Amino acid sequence: MCTTCGCGTGEVKIEGHDAHWHVHEDGTAHSHASDEHVSVSGTHYRPVNGAHQHAHDHDNSHTHEHLHFGLGAAHSHAPGMTQARIVQIERDILSKNNDYAAQNRMFFEDRSILALNLVSSPGSGKTSLLVRSIIDLNESVPLAVIEGDQQTINDAERIRATGAPAIQINTGKGCHLDAHMVGQALPKIPLPNQSILFIENVGNLVCPAAFDLGEACKVAILSVTEGEDKPLKYPDMFQAARLMLLNKCDLLPHLNFDVDLAEENARRVNPMIEIIRVSATTGEGIDEWLAWIECQRKAILVKQQGKSPIHQHSRTELNVRQTVA
Repeated sequence: MCTTCGCGTGEVKIEGHDAHWHVHEDGTAHSHASDEHVSVSGTHYRPVNGAHQHAHDHDNSHTHEHLHFGLGAAHSHAPGMTQARIVQIERDILSKNNDYAAQNRMFFEDRSILALNLVSSPGSGKTSLLVRSIIDLNESVPLAVIEGDQQTINDAERIRATGAPAIQINTGKGCHLDAHMVGQALPKIPLPNQSILFIENVGNLVCPAAFDLGEACKVAILSVTEGEDKPLKYPDMFQAARLMLLNKCDLLPHLNFDVDLAEENARRVNPMIEIIRVSATTGEGIDEWLAWIECQRKAILVKQQGKSPIHQHSRTELNVRQTVA
């Protein structure tokens, strides 16, 4: 269940996984494989409580009214629910998710695996950019991909066509991946030490911002076919991202898109965000993007050198911890 929009998880399916998880009205999930009920990141509640209204009078004698539903301690609303109750629900859900994310992060850090969470709105070109990146990496580093969509295995098949291993997670009614889903998928893909894991999240600029998957960082993809004000409209995502890839730059001659303004808006909400202009079609900026990835990998390796030897926890152990927790 999403803390932001209240969407249902429905039936989550992980490719090659024996279990199908069903979310019940009480907020628990049932796995047919294990016949075990466990708490998941979800509690059913009706989305959303009162709006704040502003009226602005102008010299031209007409009034513009603005309804703001994101005020209050919860920054969201639900009919019939107090802000305190919404905050408590969000804390419970995110606390459980963060526990799973911590397990995933330990798994990645113990093996010096760079996990990147790719986030964007639908149609930004995430999959095309990922395909181009995998091809240009040319097997120079081991990698794998977790694909998140509500339905179909189309994107996973596109990734596998490059020769890279990929697994699809279908979220059903869910609008984002959570850390538990990712943890359940990890045993299904080969992830040797010092590899890269790309996690392509469900297309959504709102809800994935709140859910830590255990990744090293979020990478936000913004297409030039979208508006320059997207970072201002969806600030949580761009605040959470370390890097913004401005994609489809090959289309700029055909569009009325102000690149400098888009980048300025991104830095208004996140002054520390890094920005790279790219095109999956022409290859513009891809070398810089891959160099950025390599820089993140080296930082992980340097960090690991200062720690004890890599702990060889098995993927089965991770799977058991996340299922039983």
